[in-house]
Amino acid sequence: MADPRKGGKRSQGNQPKSGGKPPKPRAAVDPARAAAYDVLFAVRVEGAYTNLALPQLLKKYELSGRDAAFTTELVSGTIRRQGTYDAIIAACAARPLTKIEAKVLDALRLGTHQLLAMRVPPHAAISSTVDLVRGRVGQGPAGFSNAVLRRIGEKSLDEWIRLLAPTKAHEFAAFAHSHPRWVVDALAEALSATKPADMPAELDALLAADNAAPRVMLVARPGLSTVAELEAAGGVATGRSPYAVELGGGDPSLIPAVAEGRAGVQDEGSQLVALALAGAPLEGRDELWLDLCSGPGGKTALLAAIAAERGATVLANERQHHRAQLVARGTRASSAGLAGVVTGDGLRPAWAPETFDRILVDAPCSGLGALRRRPEARWRKTAGEIEELLPLQRALLATALDSVRPGGVVVYATCSPVLAETTGVVDAVIGARDDVVLERTEQLWPHRDNTDAMFLAVLRRG
Repeated sequence: MADPRKGGKRSQGNQPKSGGKPPKPRAAVDPARAAAYDVLFAVRVEGAYTNLALPQLLKKYELSGRDAAFTTELVSGTIRRQGTYDAIIAACAARPLTKIEAKVLDALRLGTHQLLAMRVPPHAAISSTVDLVRGRVGQGPAGFSNAVLRRIGEKSLDEWIRLLAPTKAHEFAAFAHSHPRWVVDALAEALSATKPADMPAELDALLAADNAAPRVMLVARPGLSTVAELEAAGGVATGRSPYAVELGGGDPSLIPAVAEGRAGVQDEGSQLVALALAGAPLEGRDELWLDLCSGPGGKTALLAAIAAERGATVLANERQHHRAQLVARGTRASSAGLAGVVTGDGLRPAWAPETFDRILVDAPCSGLGALRRRPEARWRKTAGEIEELLPLQRALLATALDSVRPGGVVVYATCSPVLAETTGVVDAVIGARDDVVLERTEQLWPHRDNTDAMFLAVLRRG
């Protein structure tokens, strides 16, 4: 097919009937952009998750290689920068967004990202978007879209930001980096706890990292695969997690070790959380571990592989049955280190107190540490949702501390740096007990560590 960066091929239309006026030629919709448009529709209308909808539509449109990469960047970048783009579109349309048909707005967002953030020639970005609107919505909106995009293309992204952004620091950062203001405030508060030397620059770097495509990181599950095997498949070892290999390109599912479950796709921060649990020193019995909130199972699979080499096993608990099934499927290759996968409420444990030697609490959280990986999350989350999660997070950690034996280790982790979900939960729980010692905490950051913003705390039962 034609290179999507250059726009789709134009159809010659139907041949005119004898004596009649030839119909207006209809432009073919470029498949790469059509797939991107359908993902945006699914996210907006159906509440779909980008990482789930995108692979399905790449398959539907038979896109691979450069075309699939183009569509992936077009979708993810458009959704990440939606807040900034919407303000630019509104300024160039000279009307509020509520007066623009949602289907047209989806296409305008895609066109804006191509014009301002991708290496797509302006004529291709505009003409292909107009073709998309004409094919999916109609001729009238196509003319409107053409006019708006031409105005947008008159300035660079930096010029639009300087022209339209508010002047106050956090409001400017929210606009320039396309984050809701409350998210910027929460991330800034968490970052300030690390006492950075240059807070404005650190915050800018963090927000910019949220808008960058994440690296594809693989994990070589010990006893099943090796870093060398994944390096031979095109990866490069990172050195921080002894099992982490960065894949520079290509489809990871085509790597035999990944396809067979001996290796997996797993952010390095997630690997480090599992290693914090497995690596904590322990005296006495070390036979039975628990992953209290195990879905979808990446950390469970790594823990089970490590446990198997030590003669231990991991029980995976997950409250939602469909997620428990994901854990079961994802840990088949690690079954030697798996005590089982159960569907159960972590707040009403089916096991006796002090049963386990090591417990991981990968608690449900806001997910604000993985905004680069989940582009739609920043527009769906609310500050109120965090408040609603806090009682659950505290209760799960308390359950884990009751379920671990004296001398045993609990790791509490979130894919969020928000202080209320991290140190706030840990402090509240251990402040109400006299049998727990906090041994260490660690906060990872995408702009510092090239990982999701994972938080972990290592606690020991007295």
